[in-house]
Amino acid sequence: MTSHHITCRKISRGQAKGAVILSHEPLSFLGGVDPQTGNITDREHELYQQNISGKVLVIPSGKGSTVGSYVIFQMAKNKTAPLAIIALEAEPIIATGAIMASIPMVDQPEEDVLDILEDGDLVEVDADTRIIEILK
Repeated sequence: MTSHHITCRKISRGQAKGAVILSHEPLSFLGGVDPQTGNITDREHELYQQNISGKVLVIPSGKGSTVGSYVIFQMAKNKTAPLAIIALEAEPIIATGAIMASIPMVDQPEEDVLDILEDGDLVEVDADTRIIEILK
């Protein structure tokens, strides 16, 4: 199996390996995700009714209220959070939530991961070394 490495910026420390769930749309955790289940509840979002729990969430960015940080933290406590988050551009809400919840998060990948990755691809996120490894 060959792998592909992409350099990125560390937002929240840690490592995680798992299947990708990808969205081309920004995601709001407040009102957009059910912290009890990890299901996307925003009817207008492309991931509506899909579950992000235990997956590597790949998004362009987050959006919405600052309370979204606490939703991410609650998801971690409920064991419904994503394993890791890869964003093209981290914004303060999701970055703060990932840090509070100890979810590895990276952004600013040197390649456009939204074009490279697909749902179900296996990736390893190592925020500490600033590497996304695509294992497919």
